[in-house]
Amino acid sequence: MRHALAQAKKAYALGEVPIGCVIVYDNKIIGRGYNRRNTDGNTLSHAEITAIRKASRVMGDWRLEGCTMYVTLEPCQMCAGACVQARLDRVVIGCMSPKSGCAGSVINLLQMDDFNHRVEITKDILSDECSSLLTRFFEELRERNRAEKNKDDSSV
Repeated sequence: MRHALAQAKKAYALGEVPIGCVIVYDNKIIGRGYNRRNTDGNTLSHAEITAIRKASRVMGDWRLEGCTMYVTLEPCQMCAGACVQARLDRVVIGCMSPKSGCAGSVINLLQMDDFNHRVEITKDILSDECSSLLTRFFEELRERNRAEKNKDDSSV
């Protein structure tokens, strides 16, 4: 999870929501990613999607059987679906996302009985560190937005 946090800090440095992800196979990181939606102008530029793409390239297959994903924030519906489709064995989650998480918070797409594959879930690994990075990011964002609004109001 510490490697996923390092990826999240890269997103933070870009002014992106700090979410990071790594995928491990045989105790080796084979895929890394961090949130780049605003930077890339692309809805699909989530940390998990980037890491899956890179891991698939390393494995030479879209199936990531035998792999574990470590991600700092509970995956959304798109990323949870991609984890199932990629046949990941396990997803290790830093902190949960009560309003948009799809590994148990809103819905659990990773373990639906009707799907042909279910993903093992481990939750709350380095939760305080993962959530405090997100909290700090959003506090700073709100402060920047207030400062910008005050600057605009004073120039009128």
